[in-house]
Amino acid sequence: FYLPNFLVSDPHLHLLLLLIHVDRPPIVPSLTTSYAHGTSSMSLLGDTVGGALLKSVERWPDKEALVFLEDGVRKTFAEFLKDVDQAAAGLLALGLRKGDRLGMWGPNTYEWVLFQFATAKAGIILVSVNPAYQLQEVEFALRKVGCKAVVCPTEFRTQKYCDMLRKICPEIESSTPGAIKSARLPELRSVIVLDSRQPGMFHFEDVMQAASSQFTQQLQELQKKISFDEPINIQFTSGTTGAPKGATLSHHNIINNACFVGRRMGYDWRLNTRICLPVPLYHCFGSVGGGIIMAVYGCTLVFPSAGYNGKSNLAALESERCTFIYGTPTMYVDMLAQPDLAKYDLSSLEGGEKNMQKNSPVTFLASPLDNMERKCETVGYIMEHLEAKIVDPTTGEVLPLGMKGEIMVRGYCVMLEYWGDPCKTSECITKDGWYKTGDIGSMDAYSYLKIDGRSKDMIIRGGENVYPAEIEQFLHTHPKVKEAQVVGVEDVRMGEEVCACIKLVDGQESSPEEIKAFCKGQVGSLSAFCFLLLSDLSFQDSSLRSKHQLSSGSRLS
Repeated sequence: FYLPNFLVSDPHLHLLLLLIHVDRPPIVPSLTTSYAHGTSSMSLLGDTVGGALLKSVERWPDKEALVFLEDGVRKTFAEFLKDVDQAAAGLLALGLRKGDRLGMWGPNTYEWVLFQFATAKAGIILVSVNPAYQLQEVEFALRKVGCKAVVCPTEFRTQKYCDMLRKICPEIESSTPGAIKSARLPELRSVIVLDSRQPGMFHFEDVMQAASSQFTQQLQELQKKISFDEPINIQFTSGTTGAPKGATLSHHNIINNACFVGRRMGYDWRLNTRICLPVPLYHCFGSVGGGIIMAVYGCTLVFPSAGYNGKSNLAALESERCTFIYGTPTMYVDMLAQPDLAKYDLSSLEGGEKNMQKNSPVTFLASPLDNMERKCETVGYIMEHLEAKIVDPTTGEVLPLGMKGEIMVRGYCVMLEYWGDPCKTSECITKDGWYKTGDIGSMDAYSYLKIDGRSKDMIIRGGENVYPAEIEQFLHTHPKVKEAQVVGVEDVRMGEEVCACIKLVDGQESSPEEIKAFCKGQVGSLSAFCFLLLSDLSFQDSSLRSKHQLSSGSRLS
């Protein structure tokens, strides 16, 4: 956003200076308070997911769309669309209708992406079910949103999907496929198994073979009736603050988020983007940052394995000549720690992306053109067509630049609702349309955002607010620390005390005294820490950061 100096001082331009033009990384410190509105020369898209895929198929019919190395599956855009239409017509033949919910429960497979797009074309709402869910969790999720169908493999690793469904719904065994009547899941009618035939359940091939010309024609007619404002996907929250809630997203939410994320990553001008995608599809990072970006920009997605495997990721980068890789910080740490890392040819790799923010899901994102400080210390600058502000959690007032407060977001990316839960929806989305993220952060004059933690993670030690993320970032600068998580533990005198759970670099040894000496005089005004040195704990699958999960009664050291 370019303005001469004499105009910047003009008080009549105060409102104008709340805008940040984000077609390129901001180079003028335009903001005067912690409120930003990302303006752009590119308009919002009015596409549905099916419409976006069709455009890419027409442009690149013979280009590879999807590669699943573990299963040996390769599909061009034209082949993928053919499968999508067949699966969508098959779902209609099984009795699913526009607005019904279908639960997708399993790891990263071709069928996951196939049903993601097939449900979108049929107007069915895809429910992304965590593949690690156990009996109680999956029953709650399927009942909460009233799933009419569930798609899953027989099993994966230690997860026995069909066995769990039979325990929840013993009626399946004696049912005709498509006519399940369950006491505990009253709306469930069909279970579709991807890799075997099971009593009372459809096989994947049954769906594909059911796609007669009658239902193919019905599918084509349906395309005229699907609005981009309609719900398409339900994503469950982690449930750390109570029962999981179903965040409901529309075509408009995810198509535009994919559009502007891809634009910022340069997918609009990179001619042969091949994305290595080891992150799970049940999360927005994989399904939107991967699947929908593929449909919007014609990128090729490469899936190294159904479940995360660091060595498989490196092998895929080399053999498929991937140009980008997605991952969480823990995944990157694991890949860099592979003992044979040096033997892989990673010369094709141009960049990577780490886990994203909320709201369809991205609200702030760095640019490949940003310097290393901004890439490492911030989550980037405001996305196109979005507003964000940092407010005092108590008063709701917008804070001065650089001050920490709750991050709030407004714009096309905000979910429609928590499915079937108007009270929880109104708690986190204000009547003015602002989404309360629950994240604590600060913003600079260019709109670059720093995350300091979650408001619920904040530790109040003797009346002082302590943000675990800040301490974790500092601990990671110690050469012997591989991973660290900071939690609050109950303390009679201070209310809460700080406990750092540390995993050391392989082969390294340390002591609480060494870590304390490293922190002394460096981490705010804190003088005492409680340290837990861990040799074999993985932070990848679950977080320790749950209030009072550890007791200070044991005085960990």
